[in-house]
Amino acid sequence: MNQIKTLLADDHTIVREGLRGLLAVDDGIEVVGEARDGREAVEMTKLHRPDVVVMDIAMPVLNGIEAARQIHALLPATKIIILSAHSDDAYIDRAIEIGAAGFLVKQTSAQILAKTIKKVAAGGVYYSPSIAKRVERQYRKAGQTGGLAAAKATDLTAREREVIQLVAEGHANKQVASTLNISIKTVEKHRQNLMDKLDIHDTAGLTRYAIARGIIESSVQVTIV
Repeated sequence: MNQIKTLLADDHTIVREGLRGLLAVDDGIEVVGEARDGREAVEMTKLHRPDVVVMDIAMPVLNGIEAARQIHALLPATKIIILSAHSDDAYIDRAIEIGAAGFLVKQTSAQILAKTIKKVAAGGVYYSPSIAKRVERQYRKAGQTGGLAAAKATDLTAREREVIQLVAEGHANKQVASTLNISIKTVEKHRQNLMDKLDIHDTAGLTRYAIARGIIESSVQVTIV
C-alpha cells in the first residue's frame, strides 16, 4: 500500500515534532516535511507535492488560510486539513471558502487525525463534530440567504491578502518588500489599494480589519508603523 505523503505546517516546533511522532506509528502515513509558517508551507508543498497538508491557521508571515488558498490554486489535488486551536465562525467560514477537506481542533486525538488524513486522501471530508454542526447550520442558512460569509468578503487579491497580514503583524514596507521579493514602491501601491478598497485610512485600521477577518490572531503582538 502506498503511504500518504503528508506535510505538517505549524509555527510551534514542539507541535510539529509531536504530530510527526504521533503519525510515525501509522504505516500508511509518511510525513515528508515540516513548515514553520504559511509561506514555507507553500514552498514545501511545491517541492514535495504531498497528498495532504495538515495546516495550522495562526502562523506568521503568511497565515494558514491564505497558504491553503495558494496551495489549492497551485496543486488542487493536494488536500488541506486545518488543525487549529481556533474554531471561531470566521475561521470556519474561511476554511469552507478555500475548500479545506478537514477542520480539526487541536484537542483531537492522534487516532482521529490519522483517520482524517486517510479519509481526505481518499476524497472524503471530515470536520470535528462540534464544527460539523456549525457548518451544517451555515449551509442551511446559505440555502436561505444565497451564500456563505465568503460571498460577503471583500474582493482582495492574493497579493493584497499577503501584504495586509505582514502590515498588520507590524512589518515595515522594506520588510514586506524583502519577504515578498517585490519593490518598496509596489508594497506602497498595494497598501494604498487596500486602503482604497476597504475605505480604511491608516495602518491601525488595516490591523483591526485583519484581526476581524481572522487574517491574524487577535492575541498577536503587533506594532503599528
